[in-house]
Amino acid sequence: MKTIIRILPVLIFLLLVSCVNQEQVQVKPFPYTDTGVNSEAWVKIPAGNFYKGLHRHITKIDKPYEIMLTDVTNAQYARYLNEALAKDSIKVVNHKVMGYYPGDPFDGYKHEKKITPGDKVFFPLDAPGVRITFDGKTFSVIKGYENHPVTYVSWFGANAYAKFYGWRLPTEDEWEKAARGTDTRSFPWGEEIYDNIANYSNSNKFLKKVFNRRVITTPVGFFNGKTYNGLKTRDDRSPFGLYDMAGNVWQWCGNDYRFMHYRFMRGGSHANYEYNLRVWARNSAGPEYYSMYVGFRCARDVSSDSTATTVNE
Repeated sequence: MKTIIRILPVLIFLLLVSCVNQEQVQVKPFPYTDTGVNSEAWVKIPAGNFYKGLHRHITKIDKPYEIMLTDVTNAQYARYLNEALAKDSIKVVNHKVMGYYPGDPFDGYKHEKKITPGDKVFFPLDAPGVRITFDGKTFSVIKGYENHPVTYVSWFGANAYAKFYGWRLPTEDEWEKAARGTDTRSFPWGEEIYDNIANYSNSNKFLKKVFNRRVITTPVGFFNGKTYNGLKTRDDRSPFGLYDMAGNVWQWCGNDYRFMHYRFMRGGSHANYEYNLRVWARNSAGPEYYSMYVGFRCARDVSSDSTATTVNE
């Protein structure tokens, strides 16, 4: 009994230290890499047919739409957080960015979780590895990560970002057509995959040589055919010119399917093998989910004053 009494205070101390450390985890600054890719740019995708899925069945998209050239970056998401905070659209509670969500229709299906109206976690400031900080007044990005894709954003947080600017998350069909174009390719760039064309599990050694350190995410548009630190990348653009449609981070899609509360994501991440980078691969989680593997990009309807580029296949 005496041994247990002596050990118990030590365990309590270690537990408390562990909790404090999680709240105080700071990502070290990272060397900034300018890829020359404009993360503010949009690309117009035409209406029409495309080959969908593993079995490549023809699917039609009725209206043209626009989609972001890259994933949303840390700098862009921090800017949104500051603007939303100024308008009282979000609040910070217990190291979590929270915001209101109106809830989902509920059909009572046995695998369906009820998503009720109320405040939801958009972004966890205390998650180890988060690259955005908050000093009580202003959100800021840790130096060097400004043009990396934002991670740890829940579906609620991604959807709120899009809605704040009058946009939306792309549907799975919109995402897949933007990634594949109108032929039957398996990856956004074609049929073969290499360690210098995307950020995925097999590219770890290549990226470590480029950055002289372990790499998790890469700057948006990094795989563009340029040479960094004497090592050349391949161009990963899709037929419509979009970057990072395979690897780096999974991307939330906007579909709210009947009979399920899950939301779907596309594209694979830095931790996945090549089969998850194929254009038809998908993953799913509840809208409250967030992790270092998940980011997003936005879509929007075509407007008369659009500045989106059009790429001929």
